[in-house]
Amino acid sequence: MPLPLLPTSLVGSYAQPDWLIDREKLAGRFPPRTRQKELWRVEEQWLEQAWDDATVWAIHEQERAGLDIVTDGEMRRESYSNRFATALDGVDMDNHGTALDRSGEPVPVPRVVGPISRRHAVQMRDVEFMKEHTDKAIKITVPGPLTMSQQAQDDYYGDPETLAVAYGKAVNEEIKDLFAAGADVVQLDEPYMQARPEKARAYGLKALEAALDGIEGTTALHICFGYAALIHERPEGYNFLPELADTSVMQISIETAQSELDCRILETLPGKTIILGVLDLSTHAVEEPETVAARIRKALPYVDARRVIPAPDCGLKYLPREVAFGKMKALADGARIVREELV
Repeated sequence: MPLPLLPTSLVGSYAQPDWLIDREKLAGRFPPRTRQKELWRVEEQWLEQAWDDATVWAIHEQERAGLDIVTDGEMRRESYSNRFATALDGVDMDNHGTALDRSGEPVPVPRVVGPISRRHAVQMRDVEFMKEHTDKAIKITVPGPLTMSQQAQDDYYGDPETLAVAYGKAVNEEIKDLFAAGADVVQLDEPYMQARPEKARAYGLKALEAALDGIEGTTALHICFGYAALIHERPEGYNFLPELADTSVMQISIETAQSELDCRILETLPGKTIILGVLDLSTHAVEEPETVAARIRKALPYVDARRVIPAPDCGLKYLPREVAFGKMKALADGARIVREELV
């Protein structure tokens, strides 16, 4: 699908409506790794319909703001990772394990008790539903294999690399189905590549290539410092980024706004399209379009504008609805300012 110069997109999530999910409970805990159905305000028999309605609304809000590539807003998810991770075989969902979150706190996680494999397509209908409700290019996100392996207790494999690669093979099957369903972009979310770079180097890249093996569509990878609403401290730069230059993933999603990242590091990713985070999600203040434009311009000395997709730093899941929409519109308007300067 033809896209303009500097096409805009969400990273993945949008602010879920209060009638759908208990946002106060959601914000009061770490992102769920196991299923936490008590977060939903809608009775289970009506949940599928409610998720559909919320997805239509999220698509409409992105179109109304002027985004060029839309997502489903992850309306169906308690967190970015747990919907897929808990749908796999090899996981005991009745007896949870424990693992350290990226903040160092112990949290309930899936417990691996057998071979990790995909029981069925998890998000294929999500893509088909989006295709029915928008003519825009669409992106769908899946959790990455390294991240899922770090968000699990391994009581079966006894080897972290083997576990991560097993997750990669399950993700690979899902990605193929997502493209078959009509996705234009499939993004893998790998925040633990930044949080645990030594493990990313040791076996995370191998797991990533297992996930991308034989994939022909446009793939992206999101690597971040964590939700700003939950993790407030930001390093000045990435612990793990240049290592992605030689991978087969086509687009790299990074954050630059809150951390005021030195965009010179983008020179280490030649040939990659950069999904450039230019919305600061640590504040509810809505950026002026010119502020967004200035953040985009900071990257252009180091990456060709034809390889830049302006986006938020991370997901908008934890922002109030009116703030999320205002920031999203500022994103579209700011990109338009720079686009008009360049054409």
